[in-house]
Order: sequence, then structure tokens, then C-alpha cells
Amino acid sequence: MGMKVGYARVSTSGQNLDIQLDRLADCDRIYREKVSAASAKNRPELKSALDFVREEDVFVVTKLDRLARSVVDLSNIVQRLDEKNGRARPPT
Repeated sequence: MGMKVGYARVSTSGQNLDIQLDRLADCDRIYREKVSAASAKNRPELKSALDFVREEDVFVVTKLDRLARSVVDLSNIVQRLDEKNGRARPPT
């Protein structure tokens, strides 16, 4: 049985992660960061979470805008997860 792996992010150090962490409370492991980044490449905790997640795990975020800053960014994250699990998607 897989784990529930959560990811929480705020854009500035003045913002608070508490609401997201409350919603992720049932996750087995939570990655969190306070960073404003235009893409996933500049978010080390997201990279760590994506490296950690296994095929049987569930990756949880409270809102899509906490995970991805654009549709392209989201597509790249999904493709990375698919490739990690041996399900490479054809280019679109």
C-alpha cells in the first residue's frame, strides 16, 4: 500500500503554510517550502517530493496553483511523474 505524500507552498516568507498543512494532515509525509518560483525547477522541496513519490503513492496538493504556476509547468510535472513510473507520454 502506498503513502500519501503532500506538498505545500507559499510564495513569500511572510505567508503562512498552516491552512495547507491542516488540509494535508492525513498525509504520511509532507514537503513544504516558502519560495516564489516561476517553475518547478526552482523549488527544491517540490523536486524532493517528486523524487520521493513512488508508483503506488498518492501525491496531494491543496490547490493546483500551489503545485504549478502555468499549464506548461503542470504538464511538465505530470510528465515527470509518468516517466518515473514507466508511463512516458507521447509529445503533444
